[in-house]
Amino acid sequence: MEENVSGQGKISFEPPRGMRDFYPADMAWRSRVFDAFRAAGEAAGFEQYDACVVENYELLARKAGEEVGEQLYHFYDKSERHIALRAEMTPTLARMVAQRQKERSMPLKWTTIAQCFRYERMTKDRKREHYQWNLDIIGEDGILAEVEVLSAACDALSRMGLSDGDYKVRVSSRKFLGELLERSGIAPDRHAQVFLALDKRGKMPDQEIAAMLREGGLSESEIAATFAIMETKDFSASPELTELFRLAEVAGIADRLVFDIGVIRGLSYYTGIVFECFDTKGEFRAIFGGGRYDTLLTTIGGEPTSAVGLGFGDVVVTELLKARLGEDAASEPRGIAVGFMTEGERDAALRLATALRAKGSSVDLSLRPQKPKKFFSHAEKTRAAKAVFLGPDDLAAGKARMKDMLSRTEEEISL
Repeated sequence: MEENVSGQGKISFEPPRGMRDFYPADMAWRSRVFDAFRAAGEAAGFEQYDACVVENYELLARKAGEEVGEQLYHFYDKSERHIALRAEMTPTLARMVAQRQKERSMPLKWTTIAQCFRYERMTKDRKREHYQWNLDIIGEDGILAEVEVLSAACDALSRMGLSDGDYKVRVSSRKFLGELLERSGIAPDRHAQVFLALDKRGKMPDQEIAAMLREGGLSESEIAATFAIMETKDFSASPELTELFRLAEVAGIADRLVFDIGVIRGLSYYTGIVFECFDTKGEFRAIFGGGRYDTLLTTIGGEPTSAVGLGFGDVVVTELLKARLGEDAASEPRGIAVGFMTEGERDAALRLATALRAKGSSVDLSLRPQKPKKFFSHAEKTRAAKAVFLGPDDLAAGKARMKDMLSRTEEEISL
């Protein structure tokens, strides 16, 4: 490693592996996604909340799920407290609700955009740090809660620019799957192991999944019955799934939902309906996922309370948007660039920028004199929608020309 003048190792300019920097072009995409999250949440009546990014290790390790629990970033602070960076927001939400449960009027509809950390294998659309939009409804038993969070998520995708045909939401029910397993003779105390194994389908061969089921104590006949159940296409025996699809029809999102018994969700706290959204071309990992978790609050000491939640990460949907809309789609031309040729026009340029900003325009004011060619080149690179360049003649005439950077047409404005 090279040494610098102080004798220390050369510092890498790359962020830590799996973490991200957001340059202006990246922030344009992030803003597009976040703006859609916030607008969809507000339109559906969800209240915003937030929390600290670190949690007590015990809470996250117990409630994150078997696989995620192994991926926590955790450490001891200077007071020897065992803490961890959150891998998801639901345990924190449960803690916050339990803390003031008796003070709140139910149901709660809460939303947040949380930064989460998880040490896992890297791929193009999987990072070790990401932002996740969470929608949760606490204290409502009815299936309308599931439809509300799904409708808001579909609304967010529309606001980002995706069409209804760009994605499908695969829906199942852990309760329904558990009933099918029990009818096949598989005891309820083995269901958690079965869910964990079946959640790996599509990620590993069925032979390896069968081995996991074998290790979980299932006989060969039970393993065969489990795989047979995974071919189930009819959900009419499940009242909750039947009601979900009926209400989805009323809400106008039924065309984007499809029943898939194979949707399990790896997190251990889900109890009822579960869902995952994928692009219809099958090019990316899940866009969002979630479901009902009616026992989480009681397991951390809260009062019995029903709940439905959805987690929607920023990484996959951003890659999907770039693929469908184009890499530059988020950087649409905006605002007005104002520049000047000599020191003599500086004050006039500042006055013009101030006046335009007072009227609500976004104005990028040049900070030093420039030649026209350099000014307009910079305005184009920064994707200004319009540009005004002041020279001595403009100042003398008291007028200038505002140029539309797309159509190249000009209009005269007064100084």
